[in-house]
Amino acid sequence: MLHAAPDRPRLVPPGGARRVLLHSCCAPCSGEVMEALSASGIDYTIFFYNPNIHPREEYLLRKDENIAFARKNGIPFVDADYDPPTWFRRTRGLEHEPERGARCTVCFDLRFEVTAAYAHAHGFPVFTSSLGISRWKDMNQINACGERAAARYPGLTYWTFNWRKGGGAQRMIEIAKRERFYQQQYCGCIHSLRDTNARRAAQGRPPVVIGATWYGQDSDD
Repeated sequence: MLHAAPDRPRLVPPGGARRVLLHSCCAPCSGEVMEALSASGIDYTIFFYNPNIHPREEYLLRKDENIAFARKNGIPFVDADYDPPTWFRRTRGLEHEPERGARCTVCFDLRFEVTAAYAHAHGFPVFTSSLGISRWKDMNQINACGERAAARYPGLTYWTFNWRKGGGAQRMIEIAKRERFYQQQYCGCIHSLRDTNARRAAQGRPPVVIGATWYGQDSDD
């Protein structure tokens, strides 16, 4: 079950909203966000739309683990299914952009546009995302994309809360180890996998093996 840190401050969504749609990229990133929302008594639903993840085997590992954790804790989960063609179309020409660059902005825009549309259609006044808890992501970039998507619909707000603060980033790792979540080795897209493998080759390391690493599997992860 979800655990609440005893010193965790109570969260209040924008406008005091009681319902929040949480865009989740994976179980490791969303675990701490889920615990924080639950500890504050916020009614939330997880929305999984991540057409960037490649290959399909990696996508299913991340999604199925997220579904299992949500079910374990009684949290509603919306599976928006896999949509790589749309992602490839939107990011065409940006294949060699660096991480946190223009391709990532387009990627976040797409994922949040679909999330915002669902939130609007199903009566969620606020949506947010677990993406920003990762230290590998640019919080300002993510928040700008979220606010841009929310601005498409009257009365919809993107919650820019910094999930890393107040020990959130550390608790994210603790939860991932406790639950023995799958430990991803790259951001998710085919270009990220390419660049990660190039860096690993330059360091004399073997390429990424999908489904090979898990949090808590040894003492130094």
